[in-house]
Amino acid sequence: MKVFTTDKVRNVVLLGHGSSGKTSLTEAMAFLSGAVHRMGTVEAGNTISDYEKEEIKQQFSIKTSVVPVLWEDYKINILDTPGNFDFIGEVEEAVSVAQAAIIVVSGKAGIEAGTRRAWDICEKYKLPRMFFVTDMDIDNVSYRQVVQELQELYGKKIAPFHLPIRENGEFVGYVNVIQQKAKRWNDKGTVDKFDVPDYSYENLNIFRDALVEAVAETSEEFMERFFEGDEFSENEIRQSLRVSVEECSIVPVLMGSNILARGMYTLMADIVKYFPSPDKCELAGINTVSNDVFEANHDFSKPKSAYVFKTIIDPFIGKYSFIKVNSGVLKTDDVLYNYHRDAEEKIGKLYIMKGNKVEEVNELHAGDIGALAKLSVTKTTDSLSTKKNPIAYIRAAISKPYVYLRYKAVKKGDEDKISQALSRMLTEDLTLNHVNDSENEQLLLYGISEQHLEIVKDILLEKYKVEIELMPPKIAFKETILKKSDTEYKYKKQSGGHGQYGHVKIIMEPSGNMEEPYEFSQSVVGGAVPKNYFPAVEKGIAEAVKKGPLAAYPVLGTKVNLYDGSYHAVDSSEHAFKVAARQAFKKGFMEAGPVLLEPIATITVVVPDASTGDVMGDLNKRRGRVMGMNPTENGYSEIVADIPYLELHGYDARLRSMTRGYGTFSYEFARYEQAPKEIADAEIKKRADKLGDEE
Repeated sequence: MKVFTTDKVRNVVLLGHGSSGKTSLTEAMAFLSGAVHRMGTVEAGNTISDYEKEEIKQQFSIKTSVVPVLWEDYKINILDTPGNFDFIGEVEEAVSVAQAAIIVVSGKAGIEAGTRRAWDICEKYKLPRMFFVTDMDIDNVSYRQVVQELQELYGKKIAPFHLPIRENGEFVGYVNVIQQKAKRWNDKGTVDKFDVPDYSYENLNIFRDALVEAVAETSEEFMERFFEGDEFSENEIRQSLRVSVEECSIVPVLMGSNILARGMYTLMADIVKYFPSPDKCELAGINTVSNDVFEANHDFSKPKSAYVFKTIIDPFIGKYSFIKVNSGVLKTDDVLYNYHRDAEEKIGKLYIMKGNKVEEVNELHAGDIGALAKLSVTKTTDSLSTKKNPIAYIRAAISKPYVYLRYKAVKKGDEDKISQALSRMLTEDLTLNHVNDSENEQLLLYGISEQHLEIVKDILLEKYKVEIELMPPKIAFKETILKKSDTEYKYKKQSGGHGQYGHVKIIMEPSGNMEEPYEFSQSVVGGAVPKNYFPAVEKGIAEAVKKGPLAAYPVLGTKVNLYDGSYHAVDSSEHAFKVAARQAFKKGFMEAGPVLLEPIATITVVVPDASTGDVMGDLNKRRGRVMGMNPTENGYSEIVADIPYLELHGYDARLRSMTRGYGTFSYEFARYEQAPKEIADAEIKKRADKLGDEE
């Protein structure tokens, strides 16, 4: 592939709801540009974007693919992202290097949760954007209705560029609203001009008025001319649109059919025409030596720097780090410095990725996207630069995973293989996390949703040939006491020779400090227990609190005072006093009103206003206590509640169901509270086999 200068590059991310047509749109553009010789389909599993076996099986995107599309003298780097919210991390990585977005809307399905989420992402990152309405080959699809819904949501900035033309139920052409001219596709794949059909004039006038009004909104001069009834020339409209699309004050709406590969020529032409090249976009990092701001601004004349936005590890093609060049020109065999790892990396060859296919290039100019192979220490969101000018860029904000399940190997002996496979997957997927919860003897897998974790399980089996079983997690219950007890324990053993003797008397009571397992003190007088045995007594208590006598859960919030006891000059030992203290603790604990504690989370749920009643009702059913509700932006509300961790299992699926996919949640640990009797009794009964009387 030839080298493209910064002004000839466009980095465009495709966003939208799942199954809206992003992958098939990418395929159509790749086909028309000559990047592929035959157009694949999602159903056939042969698209350039969805190449993973699990993507082919599920028939939806799981990972972001980069597909460079050459259009005339320009290179359009298409970042095809998953529409399913389970893979939001892939979207966040792609958005971090895009200068513009196309929000894909299925004309058949209309505006969906993923459409609005895509808009919110563009607003957050101030990305210029267009809407592209797919499925126009379906006869009963109403393009006008989609435009009206968009205008109701986002106002006058929505500017329709086209109007479909159908004859005998077939999608045959379109009216260009700016030119007010009709065009029909011919057998050569190009278009023939013809007169606007009479039946199209009504909608043309509506769309033309909407477009002109959107243009008029961009300046006071245009607004005055608009109210005076003055006509704008085509050149004035286009000049205004160029500026306004870049400023996000106008959002064009285009349309087409992915299956028929119609509408892509105009889309690619408008991408080049209206979306900014990287050199028009500001970008800054920090020089880590001087702490000065480094204004990279995708300037090819400045020192080399790049940002790693994604990593893939494939058993067959190896490891590739996806980069965007932020400044300078990268060349084969350059040596780059990773400030975050304090290490230099020899980059070797430079590559362009086309799905999972690689193509070598000699150099990459600022603003372009490419890939580096087999970097030794560099990870996703790291910055690369020269050691003379070490630059660090702001890392992309990746969503934190809150849904977790317990897992175990199906086959004994696979544990190491599973650990290695998960390590690779965590390198690729930053929304995946792996936790060894040794306190509760469980391995935990965190993800965006249970479906996300199920797909991880499938990938482990398909790609790495290891199988795991996913289960509900054990809840980290704790134990404490509500009363005071005074108890003693005498440990005495005689088995020939020296025996064992340790005798302690302790007072136990609640400490009030739920941050620590225990507080130990001694008030022994007269040497009843020699001082040299005090550490052994405390050690026995420290061991006892790890596995409480109620249900074998760790203990919190106890105060233990050693006030008396006795010893034997010959038979007493540290071991004997440690055992006596441990047994005294267990006995005293059960006499001091023991209770089971459950962990409580403070959960924040963001939902559309229309769903607040259902969500609060569901939280109440889950033993949640709603603490407050605050209105946020765009007709959403934030509900804050306290909820037991036990009730969080399955909440992600329930929330999506109640809110039609619009609801999101996050939580953090708040405190421990006494568990209700029925829950405590069931847990104590279930854990009876965990209790043992060890010495």
